[in-house]
Amino acid sequence: MTDAYIFDHVRSPRGRGKSDGSLHEVTPVELLSQVLGSLRDRNELDTSRVDDVIMGVVHNQGEQASNPARVAAIHAGYAEEAAGKQLNRFCASGLEAVNSAAAQVMSGMSDLCIGGGLESMSRVPMDTVGGALAVDPQVAYGSYFVPQGISADLIASKYGFSREDVDSYAVESQRRASHARDEGYFNNSIVPIKDTLGETILDHDECIRTGTTVEDLAKLNPSFQQIGDFGFNDVAIQRYPEVAKIDHVHHAGNSSQIVDGASAVLVGSKEIGKELGLTPRAKIVGFSSTGTEPTIMLTGPAPSANKVLKRCGMSKDDIDLFELNEAFAVVVLHYMKEMGIDHDEINVNGGAIAMGHPLGATGGMVLGTLIDEIERRDLSTGLVNLCIGGGMGTSTIIERI
Repeated sequence: MTDAYIFDHVRSPRGRGKSDGSLHEVTPVELLSQVLGSLRDRNELDTSRVDDVIMGVVHNQGEQASNPARVAAIHAGYAEEAAGKQLNRFCASGLEAVNSAAAQVMSGMSDLCIGGGLESMSRVPMDTVGGALAVDPQVAYGSYFVPQGISADLIASKYGFSREDVDSYAVESQRRASHARDEGYFNNSIVPIKDTLGETILDHDECIRTGTTVEDLAKLNPSFQQIGDFGFNDVAIQRYPEVAKIDHVHHAGNSSQIVDGASAVLVGSKEIGKELGLTPRAKIVGFSSTGTEPTIMLTGPAPSANKVLKRCGMSKDDIDLFELNEAFAVVVLHYMKEMGIDHDEINVNGGAIAMGHPLGATGGMVLGTLIDEIERRDLSTGLVNLCIGGGMGTSTIIERI
């Protein structure tokens, strides 16, 4: 089997995913094409050697439909030989795209691929999606469907995480993200996004709330109380009767923010790297996805992490640093408890609570954050994770070169 190496990664800033966000004027294809163009230019990449551009896109309709991976590559001026495809594993789509790129290289069927993702949440809103799991009563009934926010509150209720616990975690995410931004930890990875006149419209993550306190968050009302009272609490309790009551602890301040963004990770074999003058930064040791119970939904990261560790003949003690997408604060708190790791080992530069979660792009972003931090700290190994709608988890282990 051929080893797969990561040569470079870039991402856009995360822009507020509303009509007043800085990236709202940028179409999804344009956003991704600027990221792909930057990856090409800074590596002096011969794009005719790129076998595939694989992009995770969750809301693949409207402006994000019809294979934006291929369209953005064309728009960025890539050689016509560079194929493209989009995939969807919900919130882990970006990481799954990188894993798919690595799998093509490992199999020997590709030499050089780009994985990553795209989500313009201001232009293609979440409430436009639909899908059988949420809207077909026959499907929803048999799967005990509840929205993700109810799942997050169900985890908190079942495993005993309080409002203070999740708010404290969120405050620390904001503090860490503010520190990382101020120290320039993200500067080498962020691609400034420009408007049609070539003027930079955003060059930093737009949503970090520096100085947030627990007292600030205590003033916010729970986000999912109302839909829970409409009947979803009863569905969750029907599936988990040991939970007498759903305690609604999540709100806008301790959940991931809605943002726009794109990411790209350059993956290939050692041989193509030597031929093109690319220096590997990390090796992809292994990756794994797994399904979990779909009502509680967001507990997949620990099982998928343990699955890939076992496949690679490793244990969690072999990992120097962890990165887990902060879909909701309780996801990371539960993961730390399940994995037996401390907070100083995970999400050391904050996460989606502070910076946002551009669904399809996040996997590539958090993988890049992990690589940068491992290099900065002179560490060796890292494990990146995402929870996933419908009850899944995806994990990737990397080793620094």
